[in-house]
Amino acid sequence: MNITSLEPARCLPVPDAGFGALRTGRGNLPLESVDVHAAISGLVAGVEVTQDFTNPFDVTLEATYVFPLPDRAAVTGFRMEADDRVVEGVLKERGQARQDYDRALREGKRAAIAEEDRPDVFTIRVGNILPGERVSVRLTMSQPLPYEDGAATFRFPLVVAPRYIPGSPVDGEPAGDGTAPDTDAVPDASRISPPVLLPGFPDPVRLSVSADVDAAGLELRELASSLHVVEEEGGTVRLRPGERLDRDFILRLTFDASTSLQLDGRGTFALTLLPPPLQTQRTPRDLVLVLDRSGSMSGWKMVCARRAAARIVDTLTPQDRFAVLTFDSVVEQAFEGLVEASDRNRYRAVEHLSRVDARGGTELLTPLRQAVALLGAQGERERVVVLVTDGQVGNEDQILEQAGGALSAMRVHTVGIDRAVNAGFLGRLAGLGAGRCELVESEDRLDAAMDHIHRRIGAPLVTDLSLKGLDVEPETVTHLGSIFPGVPLRVYGRCREGSTVTVRGMAAGGPWEEHVQGVTVDNPALRAVWARAHLRELEDRYAMGEHDLESRIVRTSLEHGVLCRFTAYVAVDTREVAGGEPEHRVIQPVEPPSGWEMPQAPMAGGFGAMLAAAPAAGPAAAPRAASRMGLPRPGLGSARPEFLAGGPAGGADVSVPDFGGPDAGVRPYPPGQPPISPAPTPGRRRGRGGHRPESVRPQLVAELDRLRALPAPDLLYLADLGTRLAALAAYLGGNEDLERLARDLEAAERPGANARALHDHAVAVLTRLASDERPPAPGGGASGGPGAPGGGPRAPFWKRT
Repeated sequence: MNITSLEPARCLPVPDAGFGALRTGRGNLPLESVDVHAAISGLVAGVEVTQDFTNPFDVTLEATYVFPLPDRAAVTGFRMEADDRVVEGVLKERGQARQDYDRALREGKRAAIAEEDRPDVFTIRVGNILPGERVSVRLTMSQPLPYEDGAATFRFPLVVAPRYIPGSPVDGEPAGDGTAPDTDAVPDASRISPPVLLPGFPDPVRLSVSADVDAAGLELRELASSLHVVEEEGGTVRLRPGERLDRDFILRLTFDASTSLQLDGRGTFALTLLPPPLQTQRTPRDLVLVLDRSGSMSGWKMVCARRAAARIVDTLTPQDRFAVLTFDSVVEQAFEGLVEASDRNRYRAVEHLSRVDARGGTELLTPLRQAVALLGAQGERERVVVLVTDGQVGNEDQILEQAGGALSAMRVHTVGIDRAVNAGFLGRLAGLGAGRCELVESEDRLDAAMDHIHRRIGAPLVTDLSLKGLDVEPETVTHLGSIFPGVPLRVYGRCREGSTVTVRGMAAGGPWEEHVQGVTVDNPALRAVWARAHLRELEDRYAMGEHDLESRIVRTSLEHGVLCRFTAYVAVDTREVAGGEPEHRVIQPVEPPSGWEMPQAPMAGGFGAMLAAAPAAGPAAAPRAASRMGLPRPGLGSARPEFLAGGPAGGADVSVPDFGGPDAGVRPYPPGQPPISPAPTPGRRRGRGGHRPESVRPQLVAELDRLRALPAPDLLYLADLGTRLAALAAYLGGNEDLERLARDLEAAERPGANARALHDHAVAVLTRLASDERPPAPGGGASGGPGAPGGGPRAPFWKRT
């Protein structure tokens, strides 16, 4: 073989060539523009998102776009417009919608489909776009605006940031057209990993964002945009032209909220309750701070994360104990175990944090498991986990399944630092532990955000909340949680009748309640916002093991017209425009998130490995992405397990308890390690307050162990145990077994009480409650829910056909 050198003039590089370069003679493909218009009214926003796709080829085209939406937004409408024709989308079960879409393409018809892959990640496919044609798709949605400390926030994400994908690649056809291979930990990784352009790529997608602001009777004092330059005129805020889709659009509205009960006249209510001006004696805390130091946290994010973590350490007092875990592919500790939050130990922790730099992958499951092990069983101290991260992981469901049960037994706060943060996942984690999720999109925002964190980590003002006066439909009220300083309580639900509500709870000074008179409003967004919140709770329970909920999730989604992970919007034109399926297929590359540093070399499994946009022509692309372009979309092949229950995600040499798989109950645990509550189970009775009995099982096991360890029956101890069990029953919103045992133990304080009989009775009841084994999942494993042909497990929802 002869190797001949070429003259340099014969092999000049193509301008902008390299990873992420995409150039054709007719511009970028296929997305031309994105227009976002919001109508903000008080604490609710209605939003329309229009995406224009073009086809500069001489053949028919299918375009795929992976994009974000607000994680709490309820998508209630979908429309396709092309060639003066308007086709309204229909919400269907996901598999049926895909069948309709694929059949339409085979028949040469124009069609579009919108699917949800994560609470904040969606995919749109538009097929049989004719040469030279423009097709517009429009999504309609409603979203609530979070409010705290006198300001509401309208946040609209504009880019899906690359996410760390753990696990081993799996065989079979990929689930999507993205750049990351599907793995056993993230079976749909190829659906959430669009190719990424190099920073500053020319001819970006045209972006337009506007918001009409109506304070709806509230006194609006200030409007502020933290990441973009905006212009305001006549109550409308507009984004300055020329901006890229590389960071979230964030608009803050400063005004005073008020306690209110809104009724839509069709069975949906929305309750806003301001925190009371109460002073509380804070309970001593055991706190584990978990800091993400992975490669995606480089640059300003790492600086902010270190500062945020240090500020959190500063909130501690000598009566608290704490630990600091920093993680990437391995876990490191500032010191061994929990230590007293003395001045010396807090200084040591801050010194450790100052040396932390970004590196490696985002193996989040292992540090969360270790945090649970450090906090141990429930005692008199409040157990708190604080996670500081950008949340850019793809195995959200695996983390929820394997760690969700344990985290729900303690308070979890999340601090998301990024300009394109994975807010949906961080909100779900915080919701498990009745905590709060604070999002920090810039260094300028950090100080104000950390002021909020100081209050959030503190003890809540009111706990054990319940609603009286409304005839609510069972299991429709969103999680009540607790009332924190500066953060109004927002509750949505469905009720049969009633126009007033009394909110009751426990404050430091004793019982607390507030009476709220309802007002009927003509606002269809209330029902959509409730349905979205309700569906998210059901989907989280599904991810944590309750696979029999699938039919209920689909039914709720279709009944209320709100998109979820088990349904999809599909729009099919009745007119045949092509001779068959599209002749060319392309996935839209996305901008790299603003503020992310470019790696010097591609990192396996990290950002660098995904910085490759597949060109429509030319060699400058990653081999996997290039192989996808111009080829028919892969078929939806054999199903893989939806959720896997393996061991630690890797890296750290730590001893952690077994979280159990789909068929696990409460497993024995080594001395010094806490009992772990298993994932929720199909058919298990839940408390009226929304918490599942499994969430308090670690406390029950600990109480049982202490009871058995008593040298002799003790009436005073049994009386105290009764008060703790009554508190657990209140946390569950009512539990007959715990309430009955608590009442029985009240007899310990009466004259002539039989200590041995009460002791044995308590041991028997707690043994039954703490060792209640859950039944195996339908189908003997990780099923896709009922309704599969032949009674077997269905394919994962992202593989439905």
